[in-house]
Amino acid sequence: MTDLNTDVRYIRGIGEKKAQALNKLGVFSLYDLVSYFPRKYEDRSICKPIALCSDGESVCIEALVADTPRLTRVRRGLELVKLRAVDESGSLDITFFNQPYARDNLVRGENYVFFGRLEVSGMRRSMINPIYEKSGACGGVTGRIVPIYRVCAGLNQRAMLQAVRQGLDSCLEQIPDVLPQDIRERCRLAQTAYAYENIHFPKDFNALELARRRLIFEELFVLACALGRIRGERVREHGIRMSAVDMRRFWSSLPFRPTGAQRRAVEQALADMSSGSVMNRLVQGDVGSGKTLVAAALMWYCAENGYTSAFMAPTEILAEQHYATLSGMLAPLGVRIGKLTGAMTAKEKREVKSALKDGAIDVVVGTHALFSQDVEYSRLALVVTDEQHRFGVGQRSALIGKGQKPHVLVMSATPIPRTLALIIYGDLDVSVIDELPPGRQKVDTFAVDESYRRRLNGFIRKLVGEGRQVFVVCPMVEENDGLPVKLKSAQEHAAELAALFPDLNVACIHGRMKAKDKDAVMSDMVAGKINILVATTVIEVGVDVPNAALIIIENAERFGLSQLHQLRGRVGRGSHKSYCVLVSDNDSEEVRARLSIMKKTNDGFKISEEDLRLRGPGDFFGSRQHGLPEMHVADLGADIGVMQKAQNEARLLLAQDPELSAPEHSTLRRSVERMLLANSDSFN
Repeated sequence: MTDLNTDVRYIRGIGEKKAQALNKLGVFSLYDLVSYFPRKYEDRSICKPIALCSDGESVCIEALVADTPRLTRVRRGLELVKLRAVDESGSLDITFFNQPYARDNLVRGENYVFFGRLEVSGMRRSMINPIYEKSGACGGVTGRIVPIYRVCAGLNQRAMLQAVRQGLDSCLEQIPDVLPQDIRERCRLAQTAYAYENIHFPKDFNALELARRRLIFEELFVLACALGRIRGERVREHGIRMSAVDMRRFWSSLPFRPTGAQRRAVEQALADMSSGSVMNRLVQGDVGSGKTLVAAALMWYCAENGYTSAFMAPTEILAEQHYATLSGMLAPLGVRIGKLTGAMTAKEKREVKSALKDGAIDVVVGTHALFSQDVEYSRLALVVTDEQHRFGVGQRSALIGKGQKPHVLVMSATPIPRTLALIIYGDLDVSVIDELPPGRQKVDTFAVDESYRRRLNGFIRKLVGEGRQVFVVCPMVEENDGLPVKLKSAQEHAAELAALFPDLNVACIHGRMKAKDKDAVMSDMVAGKINILVATTVIEVGVDVPNAALIIIENAERFGLSQLHQLRGRVGRGSHKSYCVLVSDNDSEEVRARLSIMKKTNDGFKISEEDLRLRGPGDFFGSRQHGLPEMHVADLGADIGVMQKAQNEARLLLAQDPELSAPEHSTLRRSVERMLLANSDSFN
């Protein structure tokens, strides 16, 4: 009897060569194979008459081969097979490229079902390289709903279908039911065998929907249980218990009135830090919402309790900026604040390290230098990381390891829809700062095409003439002729602008530059030495340039809404009226709708919800920065209703059985442990 852990090479019909191709897709075992779900489906269950088909439509047609297929060798490496097929409504010209075997497979006078993209030119209808099966023998690749898989070299769709069919036939009844029976019945979910059969080979769309709903729920339920387990362990983890401090002294020292959202975030964090358990809290707020103030309040609270805090920023220049901001807030209150970055001299580093070891510094701000091996902390009680997705799990752990289970505050300026944040940060407590401080500038946003270029250049000249600075963002570092679309590149566009404005200082910054060179350019921008800075998205999360009043984003259709919003946040940080101009020649309805959202709102949370809805979580988060394990079937943008139900059920179950130690939960426990093990570096 075949075991679910059986290597795929030993499944009938697969063998060594196909197994190697499957391995590239992450499929190693029989269980991996049957859990490799289709990425989409094509409805090939209905045949249409030739005359009723539209141009560009992917369709099934049942037709008779009216003439003998002809093989033509056009040149070396190019062979054509041509034939004409007919039904009662009309005729169809079919061409196969480099498929000489089609001449022998298709017989004049026989009926076949052809599936492909139909093209109409005048009265002529044609198909190129259609899939086909003999009429009456349908059910393989036509005549039904057909799953489409992500494949690679060495595997085509037909081979993948056959492999999955063989896999299911050998193990369908063995696939364990992860969900406890009472949850499955209460939520009206299909049984495991039904779900796996119909996710791969649905008998109709209703069966497919039942299968998807069951497997989506299961995947999100296991994820919610895994995050709940992590959270439960952290809640039970004893931390440094802080004593109550009168915060009025801190609040009254500020030259401005904090928002209600800032006060609420501070109160939530103080409750954590005085509870006796380790705090693991995310402060999530829009660009300019005042997250640094929350960190400053907590670091003052720690200093009042006699403890040290460490604030880690992703770049040298951001560390410098935070050091200046925090010094302005905390030094007048008697907090001893230090800085530790890689750019400091050896003597300066030695002095700061010595002061940290002796407890002569209350707050230290720095980069990855903060967790160097020779850095020792006296009574480290709070670790703050800014833009935490910029740090690897190992880096954060190394800094946290410098203390005896210090409290952790994570700050992020990437707004994430509230429903999604519950899953992504399910192992962290979340504080949302959803108010902007008074006086924060609203950035006026416009979407234009290339015809506005002259007016745009005139606007640049006008603003720079008034003493302002300009950001210009391009999607590429340098030109790439291999790309089908003409995209603006930072290096070439910087050269164009320098020639256009010879009297202005135009600079360029991109991700291929060395860190010290990038920092030097940004320092010059902050100092006002640069009039126009052309950049790639390296400036997406970056330093404050209060004098920057205009950001122009080229090929705006190439960026997600959340990314556009982050980039827009580079301006409007001072007292000057600021503008964002989105340039795109793409006039598709989808692009116009997306850019219209940017014009209508400056609310990062609303924008993120639209971004998630339009693009899905994969593109929304970029290159796996979000700390989520890869979803096999769930779509976190579309399946929010199922996600909330799964979370509620997981919460109820873990309240009754936190360790999932009950015998009836053993299968679920193994799935949770497998997810935790496979994604140990992904979870935040």
